[in-house]
Amino acid sequence: MSRATRARRIAATAAFGGGGLGALAGAAYGLIRVEVGMARRWIGQPFGDNGPGGDGVYGARTGRPIRLAMLGDSSSVGLGVDKPAETPGAVIAAGLAAITGRPVHLETLGIVGAESADLPGQVADLLAGGPDPDVAVIMIGANDVTHRVRPAVAVRALDAAVRRLREIGCEVVVGTCPDLGTIEPLAFPLNLIARRASRQLAAAQTIATVEAGGRTVSLGDLLGPEFSARPKELFSSDGFHPSAAGYARAAETMLPSVAAALGYWPDGTLADLEQPVARGGERVDDIANAAVLAADVAGTEVSGTAINGVQRGPRGRWAVLLRRRRASVSTADVPGPEDDAGSGTPPADAGGAQGGDGVSAGLPGAAAPASGTTVAGATAAGGQADLPAG
Repeated sequence: MSRATRARRIAATAAFGGGGLGALAGAAYGLIRVEVGMARRWIGQPFGDNGPGGDGVYGARTGRPIRLAMLGDSSSVGLGVDKPAETPGAVIAAGLAAITGRPVHLETLGIVGAESADLPGQVADLLAGGPDPDVAVIMIGANDVTHRVRPAVAVRALDAAVRRLREIGCEVVVGTCPDLGTIEPLAFPLNLIARRASRQLAAAQTIATVEAGGRTVSLGDLLGPEFSARPKELFSSDGFHPSAAGYARAAETMLPSVAAALGYWPDGTLADLEQPVARGGERVDDIANAAVLAADVAGTEVSGTAINGVQRGPRGRWAVLLRRRRASVSTADVPGPEDDAGSGTPPADAGGAQGGDGVSAGLPGAAAPASGTTVAGATAAGGQADLPAG
């Protein structure tokens, strides 16, 4: 069975309510139990510790804020960093404020130790807590693999969360399951098994998310080679979770897709892409094949598309794969929640007032980045900026 077929079957099983295909079977479960136990003793189980915080307003203090929600597991809350500004949510919020010139109000609902089954509850808490979010970033999947949750069960919960958010008009960007085969405490052969299970789940997550109206960014082995070369810099003190530098890399990779979902990022793509997501920087394929390709190439965005006005082909939903330039946005002058004397109070809706540098407070359908925004050392003044490879 091909990986695309397997991913398609997991997503289909999730949609129709079955238990799904287990990522592992037979004697492998005994090995998993032993080696996961060893890894757990190495790593510890810090369930419930939700990191250093970081919620509040970033950027301009006038105009209606863009409401950004972070949902998921420890990767969504930045477990392992010491400062609120180092969390993924803070990095994305500050970057989004710099790109748009608008205030961004960050709210983090993720929980350390969470599995995909916890996502619908996080969404319910988010929607019960105040105004609806404009965009939600979901980072989930690692605990589903290490806890041996059936992929279809995990994907079904993710699908429900994405659909609920899309029902209220919230854009959704999902950072798919990272490649756990790159994590140092996981010994051979668990690391190989974990890699296969991680990528299988990531592909199925992509199918479900795109079908539900969201988009995904594959995290995969995004930091694998760098972690191997610079473990002291990119791992936190527990030897498992990323450091501030590691989280920053992941957040910068997702930021362009978050901005694009809101209409604030140029649609151009890289010309110097690695295979197989290559040849011009984008590729249209059926969703299952696109999901597998994305799982293999970290940093790949997958979203739904249409060919000649038709959204579905003989093998399912059409999808486009993009490799957006990793954002390195200058946020040195972007104020954060601490600049409000700890109030964390979002700015009032100014009812059409202009944002910090003249960007309209209302979400545009296809706005360009704010004039003068510095991205990876280049200036974006509308349209496609001439950006260096990231």
